[in-house]
Amino acid sequence: MTEPFASFDASVPFDTSHSFDPSLEFDESITFADVEPGEDQRWTTWPAITPSERGPLPWPEWVVTSAGAIDTELGVLKTGKEADVFLIERAVPGDATARTLLAAKRYRSSEHRSFHRSGIYTEGRGVQKSRDARALAKKTAFGREVAAAEWSFAEFGALSRMWELGAPVPYPVQVNGSEVLMEFIGADGAAAPRLAQIRGGKTELADCFAQVVELMHIFAGAGFAHGDLSPYNLLVHEGRVRVIDLPQIVDIIANPQGLDLLHRDCVNVCDWFARHRVECDAEELFAELMAASYA
Repeated sequence: MTEPFASFDASVPFDTSHSFDPSLEFDESITFADVEPGEDQRWTTWPAITPSERGPLPWPEWVVTSAGAIDTELGVLKTGKEADVFLIERAVPGDATARTLLAAKRYRSSEHRSFHRSGIYTEGRGVQKSRDARALAKKTAFGREVAAAEWSFAEFGALSRMWELGAPVPYPVQVNGSEVLMEFIGADGAAAPRLAQIRGGKTELADCFAQVVELMHIFAGAGFAHGDLSPYNLLVHEGRVRVIDLPQIVDIIANPQGLDLLHRDCVNVCDWFARHRVECDAEELFAELMAASYA
């Protein structure tokens, strides 16, 4: 099971010891020339990326696009098998309205990750550049970098597609190499709880199940399965279920194991809800999604 990437790890404290003086953030007399990124900071990477590496239009109002913004790393949100996620504040010094929290998911190169099931998800995918394909096949250092970036771009593409279809996913702000920046789901620096952590009543959980079924229909209607759906990569924030962890999204038809992965999603979801006294049937749900995918 892929580790969830946007759940807060309370054992890892936020590092707020930055050399950038917070008192400068709201002083309108300060110019960009007066500010230099300090420890755990960088200039925003937004201007350096191509339009295709930015999130779908129209950009939400909270997306900070100024070239004068500074990215400040605030701490670790989650360590996972193939990637780590960090809490990032992107803010323009001197402009209190241009600041937002983001989740930065950074994929590790193949020798530094413990995720070994990627083959079942990448069947049916291709690498466009022949140079990249050769490097992947030879497992060179560059090939390992390509492999890490392949997962980040796959996740960014999946998030973008599902966002445009109206699925409840974090908004994908940008992708840059092996890093995906996306909407932070939570409040005050604390990530929203996973569905597995929710201890709600039967009515609340029944509503959550209805939302999960709806998002699975959106995926299936577009011909996709999440591929690793479980209560650990579903977040519940302000009563709304949000689905995360999409690098392994699979084309139900193009991937030879697409239907098996869709069925596994149904079983994983229904098993959890059934244990919490919500009436559901994995086989019935699978049949519904099959019909939606072929409609």
